[in-house]
Amino acid sequence: MTGQPVGGGAVKAFPVARSEARLLVPALMFIALVVAAVASLGTPLITSVATSFHVSLGSAQWTLTVALLSGAVATPVLGRLGAGPHRRATILATLTVVVAGSALTVVPLPFAWLLAGRAAQGVGLGLTALMMGVARDHLPEERSAAVIALISVVSIIGAGVGYPLAALLAELGGVRAAYGLGLVVTAAALLTAWRSMPEAPEGRSAHVDVAGAVVLAAALLLVLFLAGERNLWSRHLAAAAGLAVAAVVLLCVWAVIELRSTTPLVDVRAVRHPAVAGANLAMFVGGIGMYLLLTLITRYAQTPHGAGYGYGFGLTTFVAGLVLIPFSVLGFVAGKLTPRVRTRIADPLLLAGSAVVVGGGFALFAAARSDLAELFAAMGLLGFGVGGFSAAMPGVILAVTPKSETSSAMSFNYVVRSVGYSLGSAVGGLILAAGTGPGHLFPDDGAYTTAALVGIGAMAITTLTSLALARRRSPETNL
Repeated sequence: MTGQPVGGGAVKAFPVARSEARLLVPALMFIALVVAAVASLGTPLITSVATSFHVSLGSAQWTLTVALLSGAVATPVLGRLGAGPHRRATILATLTVVVAGSALTVVPLPFAWLLAGRAAQGVGLGLTALMMGVARDHLPEERSAAVIALISVVSIIGAGVGYPLAALLAELGGVRAAYGLGLVVTAAALLTAWRSMPEAPEGRSAHVDVAGAVVLAAALLLVLFLAGERNLWSRHLAAAAGLAVAAVVLLCVWAVIELRSTTPLVDVRAVRHPAVAGANLAMFVGGIGMYLLLTLITRYAQTPHGAGYGYGFGLTTFVAGLVLIPFSVLGFVAGKLTPRVRTRIADPLLLAGSAVVVGGGFALFAAARSDLAELFAAMGLLGFGVGGFSAAMPGVILAVTPKSETSSAMSFNYVVRSVGYSLGSAVGGLILAAGTGPGHLFPDDGAYTTAALVGIGAMAITTLTSLALARRRSPETNL
């Protein structure tokens, strides 16, 4: 990232032929969908993993956390490599790592190997920003904007696609069968990339800041560890606070390293651009709220009828996964509509409107959740809001980013999103844990209302941040 407007770089785009473009667009979508869906496989399989491998639920939770961690670390590194001349090789090598990791999750090996496989699968999350870079370099400008928006959306709704399929396979054939789905689709993604990914335009160079990557990895490890280990906050508050301070210190050290580096992993100076900083702040707070609502609805739907709290639907993991269908469908609809709407409405205003829609989902969940249809409606609002938010976000950032830095610019935004999502899950867990009485397994119904009110507050902050962006934005910054 250099903070210059689009077109400010000296590198020219090399659009592919029309027939190749028709193949390239579905390939970009498919790869972005696969890496998102495979990374989310850990969510519905945590209980099955704990049972199959005879480990605690806390240990099984790391099958999700380790994928998020490796994805958060790999994203800026791949973004920097993707900005250079070896983007195609980077994409193919990364997908090869993902396929190898998928194989490790299927073969009958000890739990440690499963974690290694999940870490390798998580690396694929860094490819989303590279798919955007390919679209921006090789598609006509008016076409690339719509494709980039959809890539952003499918990277979100991939969880909604992978969750019910994985849960169904786990019920029918066990946890290995569910992970087998990941092996099949990642192998297909690798073949697709090999057939369709073009070479990057000439005249680019990219170097990876190894020291910055190591420090960032350590900081993100602490952040995601604190987000995942909820018992640490309730039982060892001093230790948790100390680790939180250490994480902040490491992030500050990382920022200093990046500022002094001639080839920074992320151009921190460019991140301070009002549009980029505001977009990342909106992504961070909005990500907390969005994942919080997703967590609340899925947990509420799976609470047994006989829990004794007057709520719960007792849905199986698979049926609970079907609650995500409105999320995926309406998220995709919003992603398709946003490129058309953004010709009349500025991207920051679309961010604000999408945040309001998610806030409406929180309000509905807080006020009415006694019927399953109401949960479907709240999930639909969440999906529509997340879809619109994700589709509009690239436009805000890329309006002040040269084409050569697309992958690097969006990769930082995805790191922010990953951390926000992890904290959203942690916030939900902490609030529900605080509302769980001694000797009880499930929280009081009022704890869900409290969490929903916190979510409304998060989306209000996101809305105000987006409106502030809209006031600062000049008319010529449209993508």
